[in-house]
Amino acid sequence: MSRTSERLRLLGAVAAGITAVGTAGVATPPASAATPVYSEDFSDGLGTFTASGSVRTGTYGARLSGSLSSDPSMVSAPVDLTGYGDLTLSYTRAASGLDLGETFTVAYSVDGGSFTTLESARTARGTVSFPLPDSAEGGDLRLRFSLDANGLLETLTVDDVLIEAAGGGGPTDPPTGSLPPVDDVTEPGPYSVTVDDSAGPGDDGWLVYPADAGRNGVDHPVFVWGPGAGSGPADYEDMLRLWASHGFVVYSEVSSSNGAYMVDALDWLEDQNASPSSPLYGDLDTSEVAFGGHSRGSIGTFDVADEPRLATTVHVAGGSFDGNGPDGLRNPALYIGGDEDFATANMERDYTGTDVPVWFTVLDGTDHILATRNGRHIITAWLRWHLADEEFRRTPDFLSPDCAFCGLGEVQYKNW
Repeated sequence: MSRTSERLRLLGAVAAGITAVGTAGVATPPASAATPVYSEDFSDGLGTFTASGSVRTGTYGARLSGSLSSDPSMVSAPVDLTGYGDLTLSYTRAASGLDLGETFTVAYSVDGGSFTTLESARTARGTVSFPLPDSAEGGDLRLRFSLDANGLLETLTVDDVLIEAAGGGGPTDPPTGSLPPVDDVTEPGPYSVTVDDSAGPGDDGWLVYPADAGRNGVDHPVFVWGPGAGSGPADYEDMLRLWASHGFVVYSEVSSSNGAYMVDALDWLEDQNASPSSPLYGDLDTSEVAFGGHSRGSIGTFDVADEPRLATTVHVAGGSFDGNGPDGLRNPALYIGGDEDFATANMERDYTGTDVPVWFTVLDGTDHILATRNGRHIITAWLRWHLADEEFRRTPDFLSPDCAFCGLGEVQYKNW
């Protein structure tokens, strides 16, 4: 377990015994420990790679299929490594159906030279990481994935290709997203926060937002939050403030299992963005929107998950009653449950039926009531990834066996 994961675990344990938590410092998350230099998840096709033979892309990554006529391969465009050192290449791969004598091969080339093999095998699955030699530093690196197999059902699937430089470096600062960068998602963000507790379409919701919204030209993503049954925004105030301090404009009101109120809230927020009399006039990024909620708030989120303006949804301790909740999902989803929560069985069923990219954790020592508080930092990182374009969080924070949040409980993910 990493130091950050241990600190996060301890923070969750502390939260289980109190109703609010302070801002004690913790270690910098792994996301800032290395500089991402290049990444490709094939979600929009081959990206910088070119392919020969049978190669398809989808939510699963890039899939090479065997052939009697020509072996498939894909090769990246040159990756400029000028100024970077201590390089590491990682990727996820899964070989399926290969017979004896058939192999897949992963290789690299520097400055147009011959390819050097990193891995060649018949069977393999999961994520691997390889240090690249000093000769790659400062050069143009190309990657090649190839398959030597005869049948169409004999495949190699590749995903989450990532090159990182240890300790930073490079010709530019580490990549950031659309919000001011932070070193630690377990601490409040850089914004002071304003709370309006009589906002929204019915003047009965909470609008929690950066006090100096729009500073330095920032457009703020939107997060609509649904409380659990029998509760309201005030019961989540510390969490709403945390997310707003990171630059998100957060709206919350008493929830229902019908999520139409969330859509109405988003319409109202768009009106605020267009109104010169609004404190948020022109300061919202209405192309970066998430709906989410706890318990009944999660159920309402499922109900309107096909809203076309959404980029992601967040579901905490709120699996659907009939198992059909995931049917409306159109975008990546975050599921958070607890090992002492009665709703976790429903969430596990929903996870099984989820077809979009999904990340699911069952937090240790967490019941139904405490699931949001114990998972609040996960939600912060997720929103910074999916709404603030901090793509560098993808692998170290979430999609790797030793991810920053993997030490807090059982983690599963799929369809990436």
